Amino acid sequence: MVNADILDLFQEKDFLRICAPMVRYSKLPFRILAKRNGCDLCYSPMIMADSFVQSAKARRNEFTTCTEDSPLIVQFAANSVSDFVNAAEIVVPFSNGVDLNCGCPQRWAMKEGYGAHLLTKPEIIHDMVRQVRNRVPEHYSVSVKIRLLEEDRKTIELARSLEFAGVTFLTLHARTTQERHSPIHEDSLREVCQSLKVPLVANGDVKSLKGAERLHAETGCKGMMAARGMLSNPAMFRGYPTTPLTCVQDWINISLDLETIFNCFHHHLVFMMEHIMPKEERRIFNSLKTKSAVLEFLEKNYGITYEPGKSGLSSANDIIICDKSSVREEMSAGAFFETTVQKDESYDDTLDSLGGLYN
Repeated sequence: MVNADILDLFQEKDFLRICAPMVRYSKLPFRILAKRNGCDLCYSPMIMADSFVQSAKARRNEFTTCTEDSPLIVQFAANSVSDFVNAAEIVVPFSNGVDLNCGCPQRWAMKEGYGAHLLTKPEIIHDMVRQVRNRVPEHYSVSVKIRLLEEDRKTIELARSLEFAGVTFLTLHARTTQERHSPIHEDSLREVCQSLKVPLVANGDVKSLKGAERLHAETGCKGMMAARGMLSNPAMFRGYPTTPLTCVQDWINISLDLETIFNCFHHHLVFMMEHIMPKEERRIFNSLKTKSAVLEFLEKNYGITYEPGKSGLSSANDIIICDKSSVREEMSAGAFFETTVQKDESYDDTLDSLGGLYN
């Protein structure tokens, strides 16, 4: 793993172009594609810290990387200081930073004390950051992704508390926990940004390079994080209005060279091709069930073919698995795996099929 200093990246650029943590989607092959198409920084999908710490199986399933996969932030969902600290220590050799998810508004997360529920317990978030900061190397990034609180004043108080605890930067999804698809609060982003010394990353409605540039100019935020925009157009930060076919070709080569499972391989293409294909073509393409059928369709209609080895990557030689043992290794796979994953081993990749738990 390249020893990239995340804070240096913020200082080198007007603003960082960032691919958000997305369950099922921001895995290794897509991170490689994003970085080859204009992203400065990528996140792993959100990982459950308790299972990651307790189970070697969870670590193998939930996290892979490679030497090209840098800079990389690994995001964890945790509801205890020990889980976040132990998970962070495991991934230090494989990444450039860790992030604590305090923004997931889903009911299952709130019920279990994860995600946005932590916003009601700022002292716990502060302690998590402080403890991790004291246990990882100085250059290693520690960050938190939060949502707006009911009042900007309270958001600023939380942000300053985390700055004092030692965060490298903060990410702010500029909606409250109750808001879903309403416009983001740009004024709040600007106020929080102006109140901090550490960089602030803006999240929400970043769907194009022009939009990111405008939001940077309006708020002063030093990072622009995109999620849905990246799914529909992984080359958005290079200024393309829709996914260029060269990017689709890159995805074919990267994902197949890394032996990506079909669901992931196909779902990304469905997003990428949405604004390229006419409606009838989309209907046919979205219903395809095998890699060979997808490749045949793309070659016939768009002249795109798989070029083995063209990506420069190999699943046998380049993928790095997180094989570091844990101080809390147990016979149990952890609550998450016991109640969900181990009940159904029929999926090619069970975690991908359980993505609804995180959405």
